[in-house]
Amino acid sequence: MASYHQVFVFLLLLVCFCKSDDSLTPARPLSPGDVLVSGGGAFALGFFSLTNSTSELYVGVWYNKIPVRTYVWVANRNDPIKTSSSSVKLFLTNGSDLVLSDSNGGGTAVWTTANNISTGGDGATAVLLDTGNFVVRLPNGSEVWRSFEHPTDTIVPNVSFPLSYMADRSRRIVAWRGPDDPSAGDFSMGGDSSSDLQIVVWNATRLHWRRAAWTGAPIFGVIQSNTSFRLYQTIDGDTADGFSFRLTVPDGSPPMRMTLEYTGVLTFQSWDSNASSWTAFSEFPTTACDQYASCGPFGYCDGAEAAPSCKCLDGFVPVDGLDISRGCRSKEADLGCGGGGAGDGFLTLTSMKTPDKFLHVRHRSFDECTAECSRNCSCRAYAYASLSSVDGTMDDRSRCLIWTGELVDTGKFRDGTGGENLYLRIPSSEVNKTRSRSVLKIVLPVMAVLLVILASTYLVCKSRGKQRSKKVQSKHSLQGRKDYPSEVGNENVEFSSVGFDAILAATNNFSDDNLLGKGGFGKVYKGVLEGGIEVAVKRLSKGSGQGAEEFRNEVVLIAKLQHRNLVRLLGCCIQEDEKLLIYEYLPNKSLDAFLFDAKRKDVLDWSTRFKIIKGVARGLLYLHQDSRLTIIHRDLKPSNILLDTEMAPKISDFGMARIFGGNEQEANTTRVVGTYGYMSPEYALDGCFSVKSDTYSFGVILLEVVSGLKISSAHLKVECSNLIAHAWSLWKDGNASDFVDASIVESCPIHEALRCINLGLLCVQDQPSARPLMSSVVFMLENEAAVLPAPKEPLYFTMRNYETNDDYSRDSTRRSLNRMSITTLEVR
Repeated sequence: MASYHQVFVFLLLLVCFCKSDDSLTPARPLSPGDVLVSGGGAFALGFFSLTNSTSELYVGVWYNKIPVRTYVWVANRNDPIKTSSSSVKLFLTNGSDLVLSDSNGGGTAVWTTANNISTGGDGATAVLLDTGNFVVRLPNGSEVWRSFEHPTDTIVPNVSFPLSYMADRSRRIVAWRGPDDPSAGDFSMGGDSSSDLQIVVWNATRLHWRRAAWTGAPIFGVIQSNTSFRLYQTIDGDTADGFSFRLTVPDGSPPMRMTLEYTGVLTFQSWDSNASSWTAFSEFPTTACDQYASCGPFGYCDGAEAAPSCKCLDGFVPVDGLDISRGCRSKEADLGCGGGGAGDGFLTLTSMKTPDKFLHVRHRSFDECTAECSRNCSCRAYAYASLSSVDGTMDDRSRCLIWTGELVDTGKFRDGTGGENLYLRIPSSEVNKTRSRSVLKIVLPVMAVLLVILASTYLVCKSRGKQRSKKVQSKHSLQGRKDYPSEVGNENVEFSSVGFDAILAATNNFSDDNLLGKGGFGKVYKGVLEGGIEVAVKRLSKGSGQGAEEFRNEVVLIAKLQHRNLVRLLGCCIQEDEKLLIYEYLPNKSLDAFLFDAKRKDVLDWSTRFKIIKGVARGLLYLHQDSRLTIIHRDLKPSNILLDTEMAPKISDFGMARIFGGNEQEANTTRVVGTYGYMSPEYALDGCFSVKSDTYSFGVILLEVVSGLKISSAHLKVECSNLIAHAWSLWKDGNASDFVDASIVESCPIHEALRCINLGLLCVQDQPSARPLMSSVVFMLENEAAVLPAPKEPLYFTMRNYETNDDYSRDSTRRSLNRMSITTLEVR
């Protein structure tokens, strides 16, 4: 019995004196070489040095399961311990204070929480949680100190930060001084002290970047895999105590963090286990003009353009014509009520980053917010949003903002990708102009309908004798095909006509030196009209399958379509049996000229390819849904995607496009036209086409852009007859990263490429109903948090004795169908 009692006492003492894995007590301090590990093993805390020498020691928290040492919090960032003595200790006092002491220095506290704890108590424990938070916890479970309430440069998921708390300079997120110097640097981030609705980054005392006032949506939008930076109102009982923000990620996600870099860039990063590195998937500011007030008063950074640049708000002109960064001034002498009185109105600017220095008016409806600005002569603009909190409860859901001074730090997002409506005050003179334009939009179509009754049923573009330095010499009416919907058939289309002699001179008599390319329905030449206007002239081949019907089709369609990702028609000409279309000239020609040329494909880095993918998707969405007509292109392929000087894509060649009207969803034809490999199965075999036919073609192009390979490439594996088969084979085996073009794989964010492969395989599903609409495609491309369904095994074309050739006719189309079969992939 005595022996048993001695063993029990020994084990009890052993338990008492062994240090816990995740906590400190007054009896168990932390020394250099000791490490605390959180309960789930996600984080560790201990002493560290950023150089090979141990002359400067810090205490901090880092990711425990990541091979690259990544710190999320440093205790003594500004006061490193100048010794390597083992007598250095981090300990918890009986009064519940954490103290970092250098005993060799006379026991001086290098760092302590003594000034931060409002309530102390005996029996406390310092615990490292699996969130990365290091807390001092009393026996009753209450926490009297938290490391994340005193952050350094990093925010980890699922930790709340009150904006009012972060507005205090001493509690901001503060960047490191340098990559190996954790001391406080010049850049800091926190809540705006003048408003708890926005977050700002400072460079010392100067504003560096600002996130516009919260609209109720995730504050940085959806970032990656359901990851978002959310702002929400916290409720204590029935009283709102301000707004907080939190980085949220779904369960099972890889480690993620938000870090304010020493360069002043706010980055969102996720851990890529394959590359064994952190990958930045969002950064702010994104461009130079995105920095605070870079475009000056009444200027804005236009992020909707391929190359973001400063512009003036409507009704304003640059103060300095040479330097728009100095801002803009009103065209009118007086912007306020003195300039227009009650006649002043408001212009709606969509997808805007709202300006800084606003007045937040609470408890207002939208109409009341409008009235608030209307009756205030010095109010320049207003914005309204309906807020929501995490739990759906708020004391005031309205958010009425008004601006009475200069509009500073304004921006423009691409439509549908962020921002909100900004209602800009315009004087009465501009209101009248706006109203006049609105009246014209109504009157002109009515006049066109009346004129069409008197118009000729034939299409004539008369050539005028003299060559003048005018591109437009006459205007004629084209009446649509009789089987077109009423939107086309009963409406005139006005377009510019160019004399045939002018075209001959512009193209050097259609010289081969001016030849840009050729397709199934003719050749395209470069031309220079009088005045130096560069154009592309499409000359309809006299022996081609496209006659007046296709020519009329293309003119009617393109003349009606206005979108940045569609090629622009400038004019046309009919001279006896000559039929010509004049387009804007795009110097970079077509996508295939770069993508499939080993010497030129290096121009297409991943960011350019991703921009092209999204641009083509937005162009198709416009054709299918956002234009007044529903248009099926039917021949979408890389050679029909032209590139402008900024490598932005423009869909071209509408000769085979079809218009849907009313509730029409699909159509059938016995005349199958298009290009093999890009045709959907139901169209190639049965002549059935719909918007989903274009979705299929887009999916093929998407796979080609990611891989840099043609749909039927000689570089594919022997067992893969085409690119779809190759993509599916790699995808189902978990090797989809091998599908990415070798020329970009090292610099390509692999998660974006894999997402594109997934989306491409969804678009080429054999059943049209299984393919997404282009609206969903655009959403999934623009919003990385959108969950993509897993693709099913696709069908693919097997071409026998067939060579791809864009110069084909209707007869060759029919004949080639007999040499094509549909094959399913065998699952290994």
